[in-house]
Amino acid sequence: MILPPRRTDARVPLVRTAAGIAMLFGVGTIGYWFLGGGDTSLLDALYMTVITLTTVGYGEIVDLSANPAGRVFTMILLLVGVGTFVYFVSNLTAFIVEGSFEKVLWSRRMKQIIGKLKDHTVLCGGGHTGEAALLELIETERPFVLIEQDPERVKALELLVGREFPVVIGDATDDECLKQAGIVRAKGLVAAISSDKDNLIVTVSARLLNADLRIVARCIDKKVGDKLIKAGADAVVSPNLIGGLRMVSELVRPAAVSFIDVMLRDKGRRLRVEEVPIAPGSPLIGRTLGQLQASASRDVLVVALREADGGWIYNPENHVGLEVGMALVLIGSPTGRRLVEDEARPR
Repeated sequence: MILPPRRTDARVPLVRTAAGIAMLFGVGTIGYWFLGGGDTSLLDALYMTVITLTTVGYGEIVDLSANPAGRVFTMILLLVGVGTFVYFVSNLTAFIVEGSFEKVLWSRRMKQIIGKLKDHTVLCGGGHTGEAALLELIETERPFVLIEQDPERVKALELLVGREFPVVIGDATDDECLKQAGIVRAKGLVAAISSDKDNLIVTVSARLLNADLRIVARCIDKKVGDKLIKAGADAVVSPNLIGGLRMVSELVRPAAVSFIDVMLRDKGRRLRVEEVPIAPGSPLIGRTLGQLQASASRDVLVVALREADGGWIYNPENHVGLEVGMALVLIGSPTGRRLVEDEARPR
């Protein structure tokens, strides 16, 4: 499978036939060694087997001129061997022509890419909600892995974004798929499958696999929303609720909504409202907000500070000191966000 190497059906007969050929060589070698009456070395017996199975037919190393049993053995070995080789070649041809070989290479490449990811987002589901989440992750330059069952849907998304991205082809409710997506090294998970029940299963599985993961789940039924929170989701998002709030916002505050839309659609600056926590050991501790603003990009505007006790400081002044446990809420580009994250990262 994508990253999870795809164990396609075409590989099974190929491996089985290769195992059968290896067994034929073993049987042939032992048979000719036995027919040689102890005077034949294993190397000579193997050589005899090779020239027989490959139908090359050089001189006989093991003299079978007066050995009817040996000739019968050779004929049987030859007939079975030729049939097995033909079957192997046909499977190998089908394996290459049908694209299975390319899929295996793609799967290995994806597995290598995912193996290098850390603090990424696991996106479960590539439907309409998953598509919007995927586009935002790409736009804000955040690493992610998509888990999607339908390969055709993956191709459509790759065509939409114009490039390849890390994918696991499989069922996100399966723990193995989550592991293949690097769930134990991930920072967050988005459960965006169309079924609330599946999102509930994904939430439970992900929480068991990574206790520190931040999980955001999609939910349509309000009854399932409470269960998702109890199951381990940090936040539950209802598309219907978001849609209703957006409609009212368009009605009563059109200028504010227009401002946000323009900001989100600005492909040049790609501004977003971001959050950067100040962890223990960060060099920002003890500095002022003004000092941070002076060293950060002009594309960064700190609009609020969340204090360690959960309180908020809106439109903070430059003299406000930065403390451990605070979180900076800012408007900035991906580049500006990374500059602040580098400043806030523990040393």
